Amino acid sequence: MRKIRDVLRLSAAGLSKRQIAASLGIGPTAAGACLRRAREAGVGWPLPDDVDDAALERRLYPVPTTTAEDWRSLPDWAGDPPGVASQGRTLQLVGGISRRASRRLRP
Repeated sequence: MRKIRDVLRLSAAGLSKRQIAASLGIGPTAAGACLRRAREAGVGWPLPDDVDDAALERRLYPVPTTTAEDWRSLPDWAGDPPGVASQGRTLQLVGGISRRASRRLRP
């Protein structure tokens, strides 16, 4: 569970981000991000009585309306490595061929 209420309460009491982080056992970056999100959402301390934890979290961490498309393509896990299965060779066979070839090249 997020500690949004505690971060806002301690910030209103005048504590710094580092002091808030140390007292709540979270990182200073997380405390600062929570305060930044609260400032952007227009939320301050004291909170209205009708705001519960779920509503507060929805205001500070809204669900993104659009999803970013991943530009990277996923590998073909079901397929064989390129050039191995198409030639009827396994990786072990290819390794054996290269070892034999390297022995012939030695003086």
